Order: sequence, then C-alpha cells, then structure tokens
Amino acid sequence: MKAIASDLPQFVRDLLSSPPKRGEGLNLWLFRTARVLHPYRLSSEIVQLLAAATAGEPIRAREIERAVERSATAAWKPGQRAAVTRAHAWPRVNAEQREAVVATGLGLVDLWELSPVRFTNDQSSAEEIIDRLFPGDPLLCIGKSSSQFVTRHRENWRGRLADMSLIVPSPMSARTGRTQDGKESEHTLENVGPRRFLVIEQDSGTIDEQVAVLLHLAERAPLALAVHSGGKSIHGWFFAAGQPEEQLRAFMRYAVSLGGDQATWTRSQFVRMPGGTRADGNPQVVYFFNPKTIK
Repeated sequence: MKAIASDLPQFVRDLLSSPPKRGEGLNLWLFRTARVLHPYRLSSEIVQLLAAATAGEPIRAREIERAVERSATAAWKPGQRAAVTRAHAWPRVNAEQREAVVATGLGLVDLWELSPVRFTNDQSSAEEIIDRLFPGDPLLCIGKSSSQFVTRHRENWRGRLADMSLIVPSPMSARTGRTQDGKESEHTLENVGPRRFLVIEQDSGTIDEQVAVLLHLAERAPLALAVHSGGKSIHGWFFAAGQPEEQLRAFMRYAVSLGGDQATWTRSQFVRMPGGTRADGNPQVVYFFNPKTIK
C-alpha cells in the first residue's frame, strides 16, 4: 500500500494510515476516506487501498464497495474546504487503570532524579536540547504562538530558541505546504516530514499524576524528554523515528486511555519548546532528558 499511496496528499495518507477499530467508527471512516480519494484514484483502486488499510478488521461483505459507491456523489475536490475529520477512534479514559498508575506515587521529583542529564543553571537549555533532538540542519517549524510561526533551517534559529514557545516535534519536509482548504502556509500537515517524536500531553490531573503516567508509558516506549508547559501540564517526548505507524498508534491509544490528549497524534500539532518561554513569560523547564534514546 505504501508504494501505491506515496503520491497522495499527506492528509489523505494520514487518513489511510489510521483506520479505527470495528465499533469505533470504522464505517464512517470508510466513507470519509473514500470521499477524499476519488480525485486521485479510480473506484476499483480506492477499494484496494481501503481493503489494505483495514486488513485484519472484520469487514462485512461489500462494505468497502458500498462506501466507495455512496461517497462518489459527495467526492471531495482539491481546494475545497472539506470536513475530513477522522472518526472518533480514540478510547475513553480508563479511570480505574489511570488510578492504578497514579497510585504508584511517582511524581516530578522522581522524574528529575531519574533524568540522565540535568540542567541546573538559570540559562535556557533550548539550544543544546534541540541540537540533540534534531541533529544536522533540518527544517523546523517554530513559533511564539500558534499564529506567529515560521519554518526555517535549524541554524537560522541559532540563539533565538529560548524566546520561542512552540515547535512541531518532527522536521518539516518543505518550507511551505497547502492547508486542507488549499491555502499556502509554513505550518501544515502536508509539509511535515516523517514522524520523529510522539508527544504525550495530558489536560487533567496534577503534575505529579501526569508524571506517573509518563513514567508508566516509558516502560513501553523510549522517553527522551519531559518539559513543563509553563502552565498546567508536562509534555513527554517519546522517540518514534522508524517505528511503524500501527505500533505507534497502539501506543497512542493506550496513552489516551490513561488521559493523554489525542491532538498530539497529528504530526503537525505544535507542542511546547523545551527550554523555551511561554507567551505569558513562564519558563518551559526541562525536567527529564535522555539523549541515549535518540538514534
């Protein structure tokens, strides 16, 4: 399927790579994905793509064919603003399981003590950390806010990172791309390169409770970094480069079941700049850094 789909727009490939399970909106996903595939593939080819994407799921007889046929009359047109939001594929929070994880009593102090590298001076660690997270001179999308951002090579950002608030946790593949409504922008799903880090953020619970969840998840995936948002959350960066999307999605689903925000699954989603500064002036302190997990 990868070879067949390589010429498709990135947001279409993302849809194809993330089908929900049966009972979690699979039928709706088939319709929506077929709808945006019509401009790029014949109906028979769309059936093949959807069948490959859902291999292993209990698909009913002619379910895919019917989705392709029904969606043809509402086929999306490039440049048209379209509601192509994924079906609700993410699990609900498993409160009992989350409570069991939190009950370990681990918290921010433990995270700090477990960190192989610690930053103890008052100067920002942003420059050193970004060099380790993104070696070489890749394109990085960085901003002071979600409306003030640019995409430039890493060296163009040298000496400026401490004042920045947000970053896309994967290198960009180009300076600009097209948004889903056809506008050119330096921050789009289309111009994000392969996933390098998967960031887990939680909207609820105390910082200590959030840390307990991150340390629990670190038993299943390599935790490279944990940075305080400067507000009410702490972001855990897990190294993901080279890992199959199916495996990463399973990890993300588990994180969501423990209270993680599914928004960071989207590769173009901004997260907090490690060692940067929030818009209100609060520092985004790094409490854990393990460069050995980065390959």
